[in-house]
Order: sequence, then structure tokens, then C-alpha cells
Amino acid sequence: MRLVSTITIVVVAALASSVSGSPVRSTVVSTAPLLSSYDSESIQDNYIVVLKDTAAASGQQALQNHFTWLTSDIQEANARAPAFQDANKVNHVYRDAIVGYAGKFEPAILDRIRRSGDVAYVERDSTVYALETQHNAPWGLARISHRQPLGFGTFNKYVHEPSGGEGVTVYVVDTGINIDHVDFEGRAKWGKTVPLNDVDEDRNGHGTHVAGTIAGKRYGVSKSAHVVAVKVLGSNGSGSMSDVVMGVEFTVSEHKKAVAEAKRSGKPHRGSVANMSLGGGLSRALNLAVDAAVRSGVHYAVAAGNDNRDACDYSPASSPNAITVGATTITDERAWFSNYGKCVDIFAPGKDILSTWIGSRYQTNTISGTSMASPHVAGLAAYILSQSNSTLTGPELKTKMFEAATKGAVENEGTGSPNLLIFNSPPKN
Repeated sequence: MRLVSTITIVVVAALASSVSGSPVRSTVVSTAPLLSSYDSESIQDNYIVVLKDTAAASGQQALQNHFTWLTSDIQEANARAPAFQDANKVNHVYRDAIVGYAGKFEPAILDRIRRSGDVAYVERDSTVYALETQHNAPWGLARISHRQPLGFGTFNKYVHEPSGGEGVTVYVVDTGINIDHVDFEGRAKWGKTVPLNDVDEDRNGHGTHVAGTIAGKRYGVSKSAHVVAVKVLGSNGSGSMSDVVMGVEFTVSEHKKAVAEAKRSGKPHRGSVANMSLGGGLSRALNLAVDAAVRSGVHYAVAAGNDNRDACDYSPASSPNAITVGATTITDERAWFSNYGKCVDIFAPGKDILSTWIGSRYQTNTISGTSMASPHVAGLAAYILSQSNSTLTGPELKTKMFEAATKGAVENEGTGSPNLLIFNSPPKN
């Protein structure tokens, strides 16, 4: 098991803004299940609480009552043990992707939460990792614009529409982005830093590499798309599941703002895409958040994982509405590390991928992983949206991408995997 430092968050006034009035005790019904994944590294005493659909549908007053009750219980518990004020605290409140909250709770408070009639289930918070494997070229772009395996005449030739991605915003839910890198041409900006006391900067490189594959002028699939940094992982490439869910929440709220602004101003907004090149054990909360985000209009590409195992055992790889991406090599084999199975939707280049990096405005690096495959798909999603004459739903975008894919090209795709390799359908090829 890897030892990692995870990041916790204090209440950021989110709970306070949701609470008013006198305490109201929630109705006690049965005990909500406590979920965990055998593949996860749990963060001690930290939990994600997901409320029932009925509670969410009851409106703001019902949620306010629940949070008022919870706040009262936490205050009472902390008053009994003032030396342990941090034993109980809410770190995040979720409203857009899922309805619920995350925080640190001692056993007595956790038990009361689970017995609340408002709660659907509680999930142990866990560690997630950036999904990469190190190694040393942009062959991936060339491969997705040719039907046949690469040869001397096609090795460095990427055939594409220069306007690909125009009007589309891609949220990179990762370690951040080196937004000043020359390859982004000013099309990258900082969106949100979720981990407490972290900086608005990519000090790891993983997120910058991902963003370059999506939208870099030289290294990107969609060379006119805009990318937004949503930092949920720290400099060591790891973070908490609850922070990742909060990152998904941010993409939904920003997408809604973009749609509203487009209607108000008349300026085109051709769609929103998000990429998550990260993963952890199975998380119902994260899968639920991603599925809700896709239904709201944010198209998600996610990495299948690097354990050479069934992708259905991991999140967000097992999210039904996301596009889950396995990795291939330059010879069209499934990369030895790539996860596989029925939860994988499609394959993309993921070994020895050259892209943008941190350290300067010009730095590059070559690395491998399903983390590098997923942004090829996120970039292609932006490319497709920019070329579409109408707004596409999640299923409609998937259909377009999968129908255009090269069939039967992947060697040893793995049991249950679809034999599909992404293709950008260039105007001339």
C-alpha cells in the first residue's frame, strides 16, 4: 500500500450559508449503509454523505433542516470535548452534481448521520491518484487521424480541422495547469483550487500534460478549445475522493453559468467537456456525481486505470455515463498497464505521449498511462462538439464518437473490451 499525504478542508462557510433557524431533529428511520471499496485507501474518519432523492426533491427548507440538525449535533459534541474541536467538521457541501456533504465525523456523530431519514448512504472518503506511468514522441495525434497503422508517410502527420474545439470549454480535473505555457496561446485559465491551503499552480505536471494533449497548439487534439484548471490533486499526484467530487461539482456549476451567459450575450457556447485522468477504488458517490454532470451537459472522459485489471472495479472508470478510455501503444496493442473490460468504452494512444509540462513556458515531457489516453478523447469530444450543428447529449456524443472509431485495430484489447480506436474523421485523409 502506498503511503500518501492527503488534504483535508475546514468548513468554507458553505455549511453556514446553508443553515438558519432553530435546530430540527431529522426523523430516525433505518441505518443508511456505510460503503467502502476493497481497492481504496480510506482516509480515517472522513466520509461522503449522499442524501436521498426525496430529501433533495423536498426543496431548500428540507436541506436546511438537515444541516441545522447536523450543526447542532456537531456543536454539542465539540462542546463536550473542546480539546478535539477538529473531530467533527463539514468540509464540502454538494448541491449541483449530487446532493450531500463530506467531512470528518467521530463514530457517535457518524452513527447519528446514518440514522437520519434524509440519508441514502455514507461512503468512506478515500485517496485517488493521477494515473500515469513514466517513459519517451506526438505520435498519438497522427494515429487518431489515420485508419491504418502508422508508417513512414504518416508517422508525424496529424490531419485535422484547425478550428477544432472552437467555442468549447474543457475542464481539466487534475493537478492544475501551467496556464502560461506557450502551447496554450492564452486559451488556458485557472478555475478552482479545491484542496485547502494549496496554491493556484501545477507543481506536479500531470494536469499540464493532460491539458496539452487536449488543446495545445502543437500537442493537442483540439487546437482552438479553451482549458480550465480544476485542481483536486496535490503536488504528489494524490488527493481525496471528496475533493474530486467537489471538482465535478464545480464543472457543473460553471457549465450552467456558461450556458446562461451564452443565452444572455448571444455569443456561441458549443459545449463543455471535462477530463479526469485519475482514479481510486469503487466510489458510488463519484460515479453518481459524474453521471449527473453528464446529464447536465458536461461530457466526461475518464481514464480506465493502469492496473491491467477490470476497469469496473475503479472510479470514475466505472461511471456509466462517462467515456472510459483504455490506452494503446504506437503498434496498436493495448498497453500492458491499461485496464480493460465492459466498463471501457474506447481506446486511445497512451504510451510515450509527448505534451506540455511545468518548469517554464516551453517545457515538455513524455509520459505514459491511461491518463494520457483519456485527454485524447476529451480533445476529440471538444472537436466533435465544435463541428456539430446542434447541442449533443451525452449518448449522442458517444454514438458519434463510437461510430466513427476504427474497428478491430487494437491487439489484445482485453476480455470484455470493445475493439474501438478513436478517429477524428478529418476532412481529407
